[in-house]
This record gives sequence, C-alpha cells and structure tokens, in this order.
Amino acid sequence: MTIKPKVFEKLALSIYIFVMLFCSVNLSAKDKVTPVDYVNPLVGTQSTHELSTGNLYPAIGLPWGMNYWTPQTGKMGDGWGYTYDANKIRDFKQTHQPSPWINDYGQFSLMPITGKAVFDQDQRASWFSHKAETATPYYYKVYLADYDVTTEIAPTSRAAIFRFTFPKADNSYVVVDAMDNGSYVKIIPEENEIVGYTTKNSGGVPANFKDYFVIKFDKPFTYYAAVKDEKIKEGNKESECKHAGGIIGFSTHKGEQVNARVASSFISLDQAKQNLKELGDDNLDQVAMKGKEAWNNVLGKIEVKDENVDHLRTFYSCLYRCCLFPNGVYEIDSLGNPIHYSPFNGTIQKGYMYTSTGFWDTFRALLPLLNLMYPSVSEKMQEGLVNDYKESGFLPEWASPGHRGCMVGNNSASVVADAYLSGLRGYDIETLWKAVVHDANSVDKDVTSTGRLGYEYYNKLGYVPYNVGINENAARTLEYAFDDWSIYQLGKALKKPKKEIDIYAKRA
Repeated sequence: MTIKPKVFEKLALSIYIFVMLFCSVNLSAKDKVTPVDYVNPLVGTQSTHELSTGNLYPAIGLPWGMNYWTPQTGKMGDGWGYTYDANKIRDFKQTHQPSPWINDYGQFSLMPITGKAVFDQDQRASWFSHKAETATPYYYKVYLADYDVTTEIAPTSRAAIFRFTFPKADNSYVVVDAMDNGSYVKIIPEENEIVGYTTKNSGGVPANFKDYFVIKFDKPFTYYAAVKDEKIKEGNKESECKHAGGIIGFSTHKGEQVNARVASSFISLDQAKQNLKELGDDNLDQVAMKGKEAWNNVLGKIEVKDENVDHLRTFYSCLYRCCLFPNGVYEIDSLGNPIHYSPFNGTIQKGYMYTSTGFWDTFRALLPLLNLMYPSVSEKMQEGLVNDYKESGFLPEWASPGHRGCMVGNNSASVVADAYLSGLRGYDIETLWKAVVHDANSVDKDVTSTGRLGYEYYNKLGYVPYNVGINENAARTLEYAFDDWSIYQLGKALKKPKKEIDIYAKRA
C-alpha cells in the first residue's frame, strides 16, 4: 500500500499535533501551580530591631494549627527566632508565637549533630545556606554544613515527622532541648523514645502550665545521656531541673535516614501520645502532601489572576500569614471531642480554645477577613471566646496564651460584634453579649490592658484624661468610642432593650 505525499503530510501533521497536545496536557498536569506554591514563608524575615520588614519567621504547620515548627537562628528565649541574615541554625523549635514583642510559650527543640556529643546551643549550631534551604508552609528542608546532615520537617496540627539524613559516622546524635524555665526529659531506650515537658513561657500562664512532648524514633539508641542544667550525664536516662535535655545517638552509614515522630500536649503526656496518632502510618512525604492539600483548600478559597507572578507571591504569602493566628490550642481526645487546657485557670475543659493574637492588631482587618472567607473556623473562634470569658471573667485583648499586658483598647467588643453582624451563628452569643457589657465597665486588676483601663473616667467624662496616670489616653478614648459603637450595633441586632443599649450609642 502506498500513501500519497499530501496524505502523508496531513497524517504526519496530525500525529505531531496529537503528540504535542498529549505532552502539553501531561506537562501542565505535572507542573500545575497551586496557591500554596506561591507562598514563601521566608518573606518578612530580613528584619532588624531598627528596621522591621515584618519581624516574621518561617512557621511550618497547618492552618490555625496548635503548634508550628521553625529553624532557630536566634538564642534560646529570644523573640527573634529566625532572621534571614543569620548563617547558623541552633536547632529546630516547636513554637507558638516567637514574637519580638510578646515572645513565645511552650517551646522545645531537636537538633541533629555528628562527632562529639554537645548540648550548648552555640556549640551545636551549624552553618547553613539559603541555597540549601527549602521552606514551604507544609514542608521544610535544610542542609547543616557542619555535620553533613539534612533535616526535613512535615507537620500536622499537633504533631510532626522529622527525617534526618546522616553521613557515615560512628557518632550521630539528636539533641533534645526542653528549655530553661523548669523542664523534664526521660529517655526510654527500649522503646526508642524520649518524653518530657517544658514550662518555657513569657507570661500569661497558670502555675501548673506544661507543654508535654513525646518523640518516637525508628532506630535503636546505642548512646544516650540526660542533660541537667547543660551538664551531659552519659548513661543517665532522666533529668528534671531548671534546664533539662537529652541526647541519643547511633552509628549511621552514608545517606542513612532516621525518622522521629513528635507530638505535644498542654494537657498530659497521655494526650501527647494521643496527638501523635495524627501522623497515622504516614511517612514524611505523605504527611507533607496532606499538608499541601490542607493549605490549598484554605488558600484556594480566593483565586487571583495576575500575569505578574510577584503579585501572586505577595498575595498568597500574606494570606498564608492570615491563616496562622489565632491558633487553635484545643486538642482532640480519644473519643474525638475537642478539649483544652485553660490558660486562665489551669483546668482541663471541653470545647475550643484559640489564642496567640492581639485584637488591637487584628480587629481591623484580619478577623473580618476570616469571618467572610472562613466562617466555620471563625465560629469555632467565637466558641473559644465564650470559653475565655467563662474561665477568666474577661474576654482577651491580647492572649498568649492567657491574658497579657500589651496595647490599648477593648477591641474584643468589635471582634464579637463583627462576627455576629457578618452572619456567624451556632455559638452562645448571649454569653458573649454579657461579656462585652461586662468588659466595657470593668478592668482586670492583674492585667490592666484587659477590660478598660480608665473606664470610670471615660464613662463619666466621655474621655480618659491625660493627667490621671493612664498612658495613651487619647488612643484609649478613640478605641473605647469605636468599641461602644460596636456594642450598640450588636445590641440592636440582638434586639436588646433600647434603654440598655442607648448608653453605648451616646458614648460612641
């Protein structure tokens, strides 16, 4: 059979087009860019005290998660946890809010090293380069040059999996630092496990505050040492002191991967082990892919079309930040119910709890955005505010994790009002109404930025005077007036008696 030249040309052209279309479809499916691919968690980290570009850090976690993980370049306890111009990593820290201004709580860290067993944060620090660093919201990877070790992290809300790729070494270690505010570490070699707790915080916690943790390795220990106030005790399995830690070790061949599964709880060690089940049987890659999907589900609520890729990177990097806080510090018990440790009275309670945010900063834009875009999450946050009031007698103005003294205003009133007026329902709004009225006419005697400092003057005069020993009096007056307007609008929506709400209209 012969094929005429023109027919052959058409056939060849058809085959060519088919092949190109097939390759194009496969290429686009493989290389499809999703919202989270535009996010760069390092944006805002090149900050100094003199010049802020955000004072941020790479928060590796899930949207509104309980815990985040971050490489730590700053000293332990320093609110400047990670700065882009630093060239050494001290460890990889579980964090909740490493702010330069309000600082952090519930921290502990892991650090892989080789050679000599050391604990001191300066001695264990390793050189690194951003060229050998990968940072996404759901996965972090970096090469530690001093030890020829690669560290990878993939998180869930309350747990994470680490993968350390070691060189050929007779002495490979992982250092666990429970921080220096009163801590405990126990090494259990027969179970390849380390458990403990940290009490590291910056205030706003009850006396019984602890962040319990469990770390499960997939390689037997050939070396272990407890650390007591930075002194290494080889062969010791337990340390309870001001600054406790632990070091476990083994020999490794070139490229050997050691996995560590980590979880924590503010409730108990048993609950930490329950939280570890979030990882299931997944390996690090599977956890990372589920994290990517979770972020795309959240970020993908807003679709932006722009030919300028830098605009997309800016937008989605900012939206990622919007979906971190307030973070959910509630946990899920064995029956699947939300429970939480109260950062106000130290008891274990049912229901949701969100914290690590200052309403002074967030009532204007962040929380209204969440109400519009993520109403089911915002409803849980309102339930958390109900619990805040029931457990402490006040709504928070700046929580980290309990009441903290920072900034001015009674902006919880506008947070409650905006949520309800935006259509959120399904929570105890009557208790929140009582809360906003209560807080407008009182002040917390221990944390005077909670409630209204100077409310007596404001209620009588219509302003807070400058000469009564209360700072930021003009700012307070303006904020209180707006908060009263918010209370008035909420009262109207709830059909409260006119005589009950007119006072707030007058003050506003």
